[in-house]
Amino acid sequence: MQKPKWAREIERFISIKPQFLLWGNIYDVYPIELDDRITTMKLTDYLSNILIANSYDLVVEYQPLIGFTILKGAKEEFNRISEEKIKETLKASLPKANEIIEKFVNSREISTSIILNFSSRLENIAKNDIEEFFYKQFRLLQNATPKITPNHKEPKFNPIFWLIDKENDLPTWYNLDNPKLKTLPIPKPDFLIRKIIIEKLSQRINGFNQLEERKQKENISLFIDQTNNLYANEIISIITLAIRDKIDFYNINEAIKSYKLGIIENEWAKISKEKILNAKEKLKERVKGQDLAINRVTNIIKRAYFNLSGSQFSKFSNRPKGVLFFAGPTGVGKTELAKAITKLIFGSEQNYIRFDMSEFAKEHSDQRLIGAPPGYVGYEMGGELTNAIKQNPFSVILFDEIEKANPKILDIFLQILDDGRLTSSRGERVYFSEALIIFTSNLGIYDIDERGNKIQKVSSEMPYQEMSRVILNSIEEYFKYKLQRPEILNRIGKNIIIFDFIRVESAKEIFIKMLKNILENVKENYNITISFSKEVKEKLLINSIKDLSMGGRGIGNLIEEIFINPLSSLIFELDAKSGDKIFIENIEKREGEWELKGIIVIE
Repeated sequence: MQKPKWAREIERFISIKPQFLLWGNIYDVYPIELDDRITTMKLTDYLSNILIANSYDLVVEYQPLIGFTILKGAKEEFNRISEEKIKETLKASLPKANEIIEKFVNSREISTSIILNFSSRLENIAKNDIEEFFYKQFRLLQNATPKITPNHKEPKFNPIFWLIDKENDLPTWYNLDNPKLKTLPIPKPDFLIRKIIIEKLSQRINGFNQLEERKQKENISLFIDQTNNLYANEIISIITLAIRDKIDFYNINEAIKSYKLGIIENEWAKISKEKILNAKEKLKERVKGQDLAINRVTNIIKRAYFNLSGSQFSKFSNRPKGVLFFAGPTGVGKTELAKAITKLIFGSEQNYIRFDMSEFAKEHSDQRLIGAPPGYVGYEMGGELTNAIKQNPFSVILFDEIEKANPKILDIFLQILDDGRLTSSRGERVYFSEALIIFTSNLGIYDIDERGNKIQKVSSEMPYQEMSRVILNSIEEYFKYKLQRPEILNRIGKNIIIFDFIRVESAKEIFIKMLKNILENVKENYNITISFSKEVKEKLLINSIKDLSMGGRGIGNLIEEIFINPLSSLIFELDAKSGDKIFIENIEKREGEWELKGIIVIE
């Protein structure tokens, strides 16, 4: 079995470098072949086997607070060189450790090696002694010479291995432009290492041996792809999870998904087919005048229900359940439809997460989504987006008015749409494979002239097809030429949905719905019944829909001015109590204010 590159580098440079700096994936496990069998080891044991295989007699580990431990070799050799007596461990402070390490490094009796484990924690544990420790190790590094020991003819160093989390965890002066120090990053498992682990351990999963060889290889290949960027420990955890939960190897994606999401219950699986079949009618009850948009949305919901999003690229796609881009004039129901979708799918709007992208216009505002970098204020809090999806991966996420976000934030969306995952500033991975992503935009509605004035590009007088063409061209022009980010459009694909203007017939439906909501609210909260004549209702309607430039939101604002405010005053004037019935006789505008005339009906 071929060793990873960093391990081969150690073997190559071990006779010419006195110290090694290993950083990155140092807490994982690593596959190794021993006695014709493959097993996994933690890094210190893995290193020990490499060193012993390269004719080192003694391998010793030093840990802060714990002290020295023999990983390979005899106690007698340790005691003789260190002039100490070790049992299981030998506790030693940093000053004492300096003395013992120096004896091992300078020993000409046997070939030895020291592994300084958890070196990134040294400064936190031994603040007073740390500078002296670094200096003495640096001096050892500069003065180190190869030794010829009795059992070996060729000279070799007695090397020190630093195991650290990040490359800059040691002082800059220690490793900058230091030719005697070999720095080696240890990456997450590559394709080959994942293949070795998965091929070896998958045989223990239920149903593996029952599959024909072709299916075994196919699922192993998919398993390897799905665990890209995971640690070896995580791959082993997934296999353990599959064995424990008796998940068939053919459905190994369920084990991967439950590991990544931290849950097994699938909220999508709870949705009844009847609800999906009736989705179009349910959405139309809430969003008026957008039949074309609702038709497109229901098709995507059906695709998401059967987990077919991205299935043309991979059997086990990690992409979000669906991606929608709502474009069109303001107040036409884009946000309302997003809420309606959430209620339809999950039964509650608690699964609805909204981000107003006008709040993310500054270059560093992406930190709000994924969290502040280490050392900055708010690092411990994490990111708003990563925290939200970690708490509830089964969500509808709305990014409102996406064109107002800083272009730098688009890189975050690329990662979400492509890989279905995002890494927070704290290094936590969150997954969007169970989420529905919705963007909204007002692109194409107007242009800005040289003086900063808005020039309307589309209007309600235009047929829908013409308006749709103008808006689509504007979106394409914005992403391709202004931002020069055509890849964003490529990820969204054919999921751009253009909302129509609120036209008169739709406005009437919106008015009736809003008026009904008001009357039901008064009845439910105060047990007061409101009624009015046909003429009053007609007058309310005419004045509430006379200006449709602001869409449904504009209708709501007019209803508030024309009906809600004067109704509140009328209830006070009549001193209405629970159980009363108010009949509104007339509505009129006096001195710029709307007034209602009504009486309490006594039966």
